[in-house]
Amino acid sequence: MVTQVKTRMSKKLPYARGEWPLLGCLPALLRDRLAFLRECAREYDEACGFHLALVDSILLLKSEQLHSVLVEHAYDFSKGTLMHKAIGGNGLFISEGEFHRKQRKLMAPSFQPRHIVSYADTMTRYGEQMQQQWHSGEEIDLNKAMTAVTLSIVGKTLFDADVFDETDAFSAAFVVTFEYTSTTFTSPLRPPLNWPTPYNLRVQKAMRQITERLQQMIDERHRSGTDGRNDLLSVLLNARDEDGEPMSSQQLMDECTTLFAAGHETTAASLTWAWYLLCQHPDIYKKVQEEVDGVLQGRTPTYADLERLPYCRQVFKEVMRLYPPAFSFTREALRDMEIDGYRVPKGMMVMISPYVMHYKPEYFPDPERFDPDRFTPEREKQLPRYAYIPFGAGPRICIGNYFALMEGQLLLATLAQRVSFEMLPGQVVKPEMNKTLTLRPYGPVRAVVHRR
Repeated sequence: MVTQVKTRMSKKLPYARGEWPLLGCLPALLRDRLAFLRECAREYDEACGFHLALVDSILLLKSEQLHSVLVEHAYDFSKGTLMHKAIGGNGLFISEGEFHRKQRKLMAPSFQPRHIVSYADTMTRYGEQMQQQWHSGEEIDLNKAMTAVTLSIVGKTLFDADVFDETDAFSAAFVVTFEYTSTTFTSPLRPPLNWPTPYNLRVQKAMRQITERLQQMIDERHRSGTDGRNDLLSVLLNARDEDGEPMSSQQLMDECTTLFAAGHETTAASLTWAWYLLCQHPDIYKKVQEEVDGVLQGRTPTYADLERLPYCRQVFKEVMRLYPPAFSFTREALRDMEIDGYRVPKGMMVMISPYVMHYKPEYFPDPERFDPDRFTPEREKQLPRYAYIPFGAGPRICIGNYFALMEGQLLLATLAQRVSFEMLPGQVVKPEMNKTLTLRPYGPVRAVVHRR
């Protein structure tokens, strides 16, 4: 059912009718977030309004609308009151306004390609270290393995610390905190975190585990100094803002927590989906292996090989189209405005879904099909801007996008050269929607390793 809301602007915003008068579409969203978003995209052409309890919302469905919100009017929107600060405090992912602009300017040089090129060898070294532990015929959990390797990489590149043997504990703590943060978006009646409920106490313990270990790493760097160190922590300790001031201790912790959390979770999810999809499409898997075998001839890939491994990059980009790490995110209007002729009053929540955009057939024909050739240089240039946004867009685009693309491409090449994976039959691999902020597979993803 569709109702119409009259506005003084040139377009009427169609509203999806909710199941309950007070809750609106919240039950449908809680039941299956992806199904709800895709149903809205199927039923409405340009935009869809809906209510999530007392929150008035609009889902935007055109690439030019996303440009308006994320680029043209980026600072007329905030992350919104629904965004929780359980992870990252006031880090770059959460912070707003002028403070965000200053922090972004301070940190951006550390994430430019000319700086992160030095991390390529670390990425491939941990990939090689992990695969050397596997025996032919061994059964592994790809979800766990990809989390372990990306945690190890971010630990080394961020802190110059070897956390390879700590990844299980880190991963478990992050799962708890991610679950808490995710559910705060859709559970407005959840007790405050400082209430001593059994669940809250478990969340608090997990958060302490993360911050205490990170603080140990920061303290160690203060003791040992930053001379000759290239890890991100050393770079951040030496960074100075426009007034010549360093980050405060609390801000340094907030940024490190944010980078540590986001720096492994998104790439781990994408790599797990990549192996799952390659196993479902042996012809594409074979093409990946033919490329790495021909280019690398048995040696470990380097940064210089990235340009010679274009198909690996295409595969990784197509994986992020089908399973974008951040499947949706929100912005809250800070003033009354008009977006593409639709009235967006102050306080309205604007929802943007990379997942929805990536499945729109006008942008990606036959969108359900896994087709890495969509991202050949020629075809990628034909895409409308902001139709493909796995890392967001505008001044709040993911600061680690170059890092993630390089890491994904290098790890695909490293592992594809050494082993082949075969999915165990009978598995139903589907996205996890309640325990994480990213679109990652639910539970173990079992595969058998075959050494090449």
